[in-house]
Amino acid sequence: MDRVRVAAVQYYIRHIDSFDDFRAQVAGLVETAQGYDCHLVAFSEYFTVQLLTLDDVKRPLKEQVRSLAAHVPRFTEMMSELAKESGMYIVGGTIPVIDEGSDAIYNECRVFAPSGEYAVQGKLHMTRFEKEDWQISPRSGLKIFDTSIGKIAVMICYDVEFPELARVAARAGAYILVVPSWTDHREGFLRVRYCAHARCVENQLYVVHSPTVGSIPSMPAISLNYGQASILTPCDYPFARDGILKEGIPNQETMVIGDLNLETIAQSRADGTVLPLRDSEHSAEVAAKLDVVKL
Repeated sequence: MDRVRVAAVQYYIRHIDSFDDFRAQVAGLVETAQGYDCHLVAFSEYFTVQLLTLDDVKRPLKEQVRSLAAHVPRFTEMMSELAKESGMYIVGGTIPVIDEGSDAIYNECRVFAPSGEYAVQGKLHMTRFEKEDWQISPRSGLKIFDTSIGKIAVMICYDVEFPELARVAARAGAYILVVPSWTDHREGFLRVRYCAHARCVENQLYVVHSPTVGSIPSMPAISLNYGQASILTPCDYPFARDGILKEGIPNQETMVIGDLNLETIAQSRADGTVLPLRDSEHSAEVAAKLDVVKL
């Protein structure tokens, strides 16, 4: 498939009274993307924290994250059903998961196929908040999702700030990088956004960036959110003038939708104005010969 229509959700966190309320909000967004004939819809990192409004919001954070993990089975079932009903791929944001053997907690993204089947990409690098307050542990493996709409990689928020990961994914044939994120202030959001766009330029691929928005000041875990969904492109003649195919209005509830031309990515990698993915092989050789010169 040469053209892929994608939707990046700018997910609004709000109080809910039941899991059914959560399902209704998520299902409404999936139905909207389906109505626009999208092939893929991407949700935000930790958009599932909305479920914490069903519990005691003043409990210690490390207890709250474990109660959130209790929702994993029905969350997974819900997203699988929505993927089958819509016929789309759904990048299901993230939800904390407790490892039964070690009792460790991981932040995981489930990618659902139209069949309802799914595979998991764990977050690989923890922010200080995740490590120190929520006590979440990193996963250690990067996956490429080989789908009917092309090869896709998922890098969860902070992970996109590590260039080596996207380079490996691009060399493995990924043309689309999905970045679910959750940032509480503008500076944090811009770190993710700038790094995501750098990964586009460095590796000649598309990025679908889906952040959370909305704030619940009474809840320490989600007291603030700052986000702006976007679909980002390389910076070369065949692409968007400023490397931004689509972007939302900051901090509003919305989604952005755009068409990705995968053939253009292939052509750019073969015959672009510059060839950073190809030429990165030389930079790796140079880095391996690092020399410190004393003057």
